[in-house]
Amino acid sequence: MPGTPGHQHEDGSAYEKAMRPEDITRLFVERSNAGDAAGVAALYEEDAVMAYPPGDRTVGREAIRALWEKVLAHRPRFEPEEPLPTLVSGDIALTSTPPGDGAGARAQVVRRQPDGSWLRLLDQPEFVSPAR
Repeated sequence: MPGTPGHQHEDGSAYEKAMRPEDITRLFVERSNAGDAAGVAALYEEDAVMAYPPGDRTVGREAIRALWEKVLAHRPRFEPEEPLPTLVSGDIALTSTPPGDGAGARAQVVRRQPDGSWLRLLDQPEFVSPAR
């Protein structure tokens, strides 16, 4: 929502909203590559859950921002990945991409907000194949 913390750049300008579920992945890559942890966190609902670091989880937009500040301190480069077809049921959607790094798959549950934009609710950034 405009004016709420986490939805504006430090200069006060509003972040671009994801008006389609697929927009979130593009905005995630753009903001990560810009080193903008707050901008990444703004793509998540207030109480979102992220299955990261591997084997653990990060809960809440503020915790996701703090985690992403640490991740982005190493200046990783993220490449856009072609999304798989989005599954939508009412105000909930499942987005996924086959990652280029061989992590198996990435999947996110996103929810339509009252203003029509979409935010991530659940984020599984990598699935590791179970040990056999």
